[in-house]
Amino acid sequence: MVPEFTKIFSQDSQLYTGALVLLVSTLLARIAPLPRNLQPLEWLSQVAKNLSAKVNRANRAPSQQLIAGTLAMLLLIIPFGAMISLLIELAEFPWFFETIVIYLCLQDDHFRYIANEVIIAIKRDNKLRARSLLAPWLTRNTVSLSNVGLCKAAIERLSTTSIYGTVSAIVFFIIGGVPLLIIARMIKQLESCWPVYNPHYRYFGMPVYVLSTLMHYIPAKLWSLTLAIQGGPKTLIRLFVPKITATPLNEYQTCEVVACALAVELGGPVKFKEERVDMPKVSYGKLPDENDLLRAVKLNSVAFSLWALAIVILPSIWGLLRVMQG
Repeated sequence: MVPEFTKIFSQDSQLYTGALVLLVSTLLARIAPLPRNLQPLEWLSQVAKNLSAKVNRANRAPSQQLIAGTLAMLLLIIPFGAMISLLIELAEFPWFFETIVIYLCLQDDHFRYIANEVIIAIKRDNKLRARSLLAPWLTRNTVSLSNVGLCKAAIERLSTTSIYGTVSAIVFFIIGGVPLLIIARMIKQLESCWPVYNPHYRYFGMPVYVLSTLMHYIPAKLWSLTLAIQGGPKTLIRLFVPKITATPLNEYQTCEVVACALAVELGGPVKFKEERVDMPKVSYGKLPDENDLLRAVKLNSVAFSLWALAIVILPSIWGLLRVMQG
């Protein structure tokens, strides 16, 4: 039996190694993230913002801004993505470097702990601390956010983080390995730096927004499904028949599922520096408070647990079927 099992394991070793790499890197990023100033994706954000400051000119024609945004996106993605992919291909132990790269791509999954800190700050009526906790995680201005605004922002960020973290890591790693995951994660990072709902990036950020939305549409739906099944039939209906189709699309449709599951209102106006931008509201109940944010944390934790279990269970089922067949 043991030699037979060893033979079967060797035949599917890539499957089990990949599952182990995903599980270790996912759990490690969840419990032991790097400080933000040491995260490579944060360095990419700084480079992207500096580059946009030089080439993004709002007084130019929309077509010129679109071209500038496309070239800036390619300039940042192609060299870095190719370099990292080449290093992994040349590595003697590729699984080790794959674990590191996936771990670095999943740093935002730590936001659950930030949300818990925000809950504590709001309960103590310490809005300054809550705003400072959220500021590094949002592209909007947090200085004037009320308790309701803080809860909305935290729930929205919490609801959508895993789309571009855990779920995208699993989906893209299975489809195209680490190179595809790197490209997808870099595209999302650039989209966050150049949000199209900010008037300053309305045209400049459009190419990367469209590409990111298309690439992450399936991961967004899969993550929303694990949230919707916790909210019952009504929430599942909103998953497949959303009321809101606003920009950003994936985020709004996921937030609609969460708003329905929690019976709260999300969305609404946002500020970029001193410029106010009216965004659609997703209303399924009352304005959220810190208790609703706590419920959102639990919703997120259950959904994450389902995906972590899937990493373990699916290869185990495959291995069991192979043993039974043998």
